[in-house]
Amino acid sequence: MIVDLATFTTIHTALSLIALASGVIVVIGLFGSNLLPMWNALFLATAVATSATGFGFPFTAFLPSHGVAVVALVVLALTILAYYVFGLSGAWRWIYAVGVVLSLYFDVFVAIAQAFKKIPALTALAPTGSEPAFVAAQGVALVIFAALAVGVGIRFRPRTSTPSKR
Repeated sequence: MIVDLATFTTIHTALSLIALASGVIVVIGLFGSNLLPMWNALFLATAVATSATGFGFPFTAFLPSHGVAVVALVVLALTILAYYVFGLSGAWRWIYAVGVVLSLYFDVFVAIAQAFKKIPALTALAPTGSEPAFVAAQGVALVIFAALAVGVGIRFRPRTSTPSKR
């Protein structure tokens, strides 16, 4: 490893927090059919980096977090293609919009899991991650993001051209 584990963890965490914050801004923009190109680029780059750097932590077996990262990277690849290659034409419009929401959901899903692992009060509520408090938190997040995905899939109608159409 080029950097020590503490530094790597800090970088990974910073990327995750930037992805979460910029993703919220991008999703808000989608509801107003605003593309927000700089925020979009920041979100997509940090979301990809977050998922990719998750594989840089020491592990001896394929973990559930790796499965989430693989699915997140596939969704991000489709989202990036929809925006930068296919210019949101046809079905790529909703693939992009839903992909952004799904990508943000994966970051939130992991953030909730990490919160329950790292925050003592939450760890006490769900020490194994299968208790009702953890399941309820993840369930609420899932319902919220499912509604957001449907909402942006329907409402997102960009008024400006994307980078591939300029």
